[in-house]
Amino acid sequence: MEVRAEAAALARRTDLALLPLAGVPVGIKDHVDVAGCPTRHGTAATSDASAGTDDELVRRLRAAGALVVGKTTVPELCQGPFTESAAFGITRNPWHPGYTSGGSSGGSAAAVAAGMVPLALASGGGSIRIPASCCGVVGLKPGPGLVPHRGQGWRGMSELGPIATTVADAALMLDVLAATDCYRNSVPDRDRALRIGVTAVPPIPGVRVDPQVRAALDAAVKALRDAGHVVDTVAPPWRVRDHPRYIARYFAGSADDADGFSLRALERRTGAIVRTGRLLRRFPLGRDEIPAETATRFAAWFADYDVLMTPTLAALPPRAGGWANAGMIRTHLAASRLIPFLLPFNLARLPVVTVPAGRSIEGLPIGVQIAAASGGEGSLLSAAAQLEQLRPWPWRTSDADWSV
Repeated sequence: MEVRAEAAALARRTDLALLPLAGVPVGIKDHVDVAGCPTRHGTAATSDASAGTDDELVRRLRAAGALVVGKTTVPELCQGPFTESAAFGITRNPWHPGYTSGGSSGGSAAAVAAGMVPLALASGGGSIRIPASCCGVVGLKPGPGLVPHRGQGWRGMSELGPIATTVADAALMLDVLAATDCYRNSVPDRDRALRIGVTAVPPIPGVRVDPQVRAALDAAVKALRDAGHVVDTVAPPWRVRDHPRYIARYFAGSADDADGFSLRALERRTGAIVRTGRLLRRFPLGRDEIPAETATRFAAWFADYDVLMTPTLAALPPRAGGWANAGMIRTHLAASRLIPFLLPFNLARLPVVTVPAGRSIEGLPIGVQIAAASGGEGSLLSAAAQLEQLRPWPWRTSDADWSV
């Protein structure tokens, strides 16, 4: 009823043409405050009392004319690549409910993929791209400082950004969140050949890339190369030593997010992550700043290329169910096999977008990831929009009838 009243009041306004999101329904990830709704962070350890005020990003969305229709589910304290919790159940993949929607913004991605909303607010290091790839939608993690946020920062590696059905919609929402007007005009420049580096070498040794994922990446590469872009298979900018640096910051940041909670009130896996993070907070690896050597190495790599393209996930979305009660080690091993390509860009804090690139034999979406240098959100959106034009994807699960 409240949303209908807001929509009626919006319809009476005389400046609708000036509102970039006039009447557009959006979903808000449930670690962001929405006035009148509880902020549960996916855990029964939080209060069910309603937030008194909107978060700044919610205020910006409302000011742009958006209609906030609800909160979207997350795993406990937004930890893990699967949106399942003992308190709030399982968020399943709209393409195939037997599989995960990803996490931690699984509720946002599932809502967009199912056609419930065209836009949703998401957040995380990999927690925007994981569910966006699993659910066949666009997910963009901006670089630091562009979109203001508080909480769930994972020692500076987490950002808030849009999940959307199209690149243009993601760009428009990013403009609203960042209080700018430059990204919606990231129109593909067909007269300029992009310099695109491509790699499918996982950042974690021993991880295998699923053949169907590799085939989707190859199809995207061929489309861009045939369109006249310079696409090179390259040595990636990451090193094995980046992984423990990321892990230390992830665990320490997860412990930060749990400050004030009783460990006895949290799920078994969450408690184990928090205890590990509290130990790691004592050591230099858990510090907030980007490792200087990592920052220098990535900056040097991007001096030669506009963007870097990789698989988003190394594997297909796993089966849903059982992850809420899974232990820390099992979850970490599953995540390492699924999300290795996401982690280096979290550590280096670079902007990254995932876009749909095909579907598996089982009908599950497969995404490709495009990363750029610091401040390169416009380059990301331009490259993603060109790929969208070359290989269009279905906007909703009901539209799906395509393959790699």
